[in-house]
Amino acid sequence: MENQALLQPIKLNNLELNNRVIMAPMTRSRADNEGAVPNDLMVTYYRQRAGAGLIVSEGSPISEQAIGYINTPGIYTQEQVEGWKKVTKAVHDEGGKIFLQLWHVGRMSHPDFQNGELPVAPSAINPNDKSFTPEGFKDTVTPRELTVPEIKQIVQDFKNGAKNAIEAGFDGVEIHASNGYLLHQFFVTVANTRTDEYGGSKENRSKILFEILDAIKEVVPVEKVGVRMNPSLHGGFGITVDENTIPTYDFMIEKLNNYKLAYLHLTEASPATYDVPHIEAHIAKRYRPIYKGNLIINGGFTQETGNKVIADGDADMVAYGVPFIANPDLPERFAQNAELQKPDTSKFYAPGAEGYIDYPSLQEANA
Repeated sequence: MENQALLQPIKLNNLELNNRVIMAPMTRSRADNEGAVPNDLMVTYYRQRAGAGLIVSEGSPISEQAIGYINTPGIYTQEQVEGWKKVTKAVHDEGGKIFLQLWHVGRMSHPDFQNGELPVAPSAINPNDKSFTPEGFKDTVTPRELTVPEIKQIVQDFKNGAKNAIEAGFDGVEIHASNGYLLHQFFVTVANTRTDEYGGSKENRSKILFEILDAIKEVVPVEKVGVRMNPSLHGGFGITVDENTIPTYDFMIEKLNNYKLAYLHLTEASPATYDVPHIEAHIAKRYRPIYKGNLIINGGFTQETGNKVIADGDADMVAYGVPFIANPDLPERFAQNAELQKPDTSKFYAPGAEGYIDYPSLQEANA
């Protein structure tokens, strides 16, 4: 079955990918050291998965303020850059390609990560969710509303993170504008009630994204930048869809055509939310005609449905998350139509090698 759509090569501008099986960004909380520096465990983990057409790294905080989960490897110190260099070298040595995901969690953080200070957000609205702190899950708090100068600083932090990522050897960066984190908080009226240049109209609510893109392209070619979005997220991270949501994404995704991005990375709606008013149930189908560049789609795809969405012309690539945890050689398993191994969910965020780098490849399993 080498003629599977998923296994065909593709070009992201000047970057050639061996296949269209993308490893989705997944927080794994293994950088358990004082400086949140990528370590040898992470080098092995990413090396094992270098057969992906493209790896998108776990979210990497762009500053101390951006942190909201334990043991997430950062991209704001030289020590972190040096740690990531070992990761990118390992992936490249195996013939793989890897982007770093630039991350700011905004109000999903907790005072435990902020020296007792409040986390920041577009508006002082509690998402009423849980934050994963060093002492376990705790209730989120009402964040502090960002000032305009602080927003401008966050734009610079994204720019600096992108510059650091390229220095660390990444093939590009992905802006995390998804899943209820800071940029997503700006986009939706349920989290953004500002009345200044960053609130109100869809143009204002999306302004920070385009400021970040314009800042990053001063230090990194925009051809090496991807954007991750989740337009129909509903019910998680304090995000709900309303009548403004999809029109805002229509506007932003149309405007992204002005940038020659590496790709746009979208998440499908959860089937459990299909009946919610104002939701778009079929994200790839809606945005494929609007977005003219490379489109990655994510969200519960199997080998069969992944091949189909590409063959149908609704996406160019498919991102897989959980299947890559237990199947480091996922594209090879697809090529051989091999059975997939099941992950140990209790070890997703646990420290150590177990449930992280101890899943055998097909070759190892057969041996």
